[in-house]
Amino acid sequence: MLRLNAGDDFVFRLKGAKEIRRTYINTLSDTAVVTHRDTIPYHRIDRVYFKASTFVNRLGLLLVIGGAGYFIIDQVNNVIVHGNDARIESNVAITSGTMVAAGLPMMLIGRKSRRVGGRIRLLRVTPASPLYRTFEPKGYVSPYIPR
Repeated sequence: MLRLNAGDDFVFRLKGAKEIRRTYINTLSDTAVVTHRDTIPYHRIDRVYFKASTFVNRLGLLLVIGGAGYFIIDQVNNVIVHGNDARIESNVAITSGTMVAAGLPMMLIGRKSRRVGGRIRLLRVTPASPLYRTFEPKGYVSPYIPR
């Protein structure tokens, strides 16, 4: 779920266009996104671009860090603790290389955009909706929002 509010950056592509437009949101209405230069109806938006981190991306990052860390810790153990020359042991190289090789694609592969239509819909959420989330801390009453 991508939540956008006034002032957020908005990167999108219109239907039938090739260029990606970057702007920021002034307001969200029931039928359109009002940006600082234009009003774009929801039905004209073809694709929305955003950064999203999934569980697989985080797991890949942990594998890359773990594989590199395992190799570095083994080298520090050989050189500093035991006083040996720096050498690469085959079992450490295979294990750390496998972890990095498996983790790198998991870390880098991911969707950078979503096509609007089908399962993906643009929806304006009102304060009465269960999807609405306020950004105020609990217990804080803003003097600027009418209650």
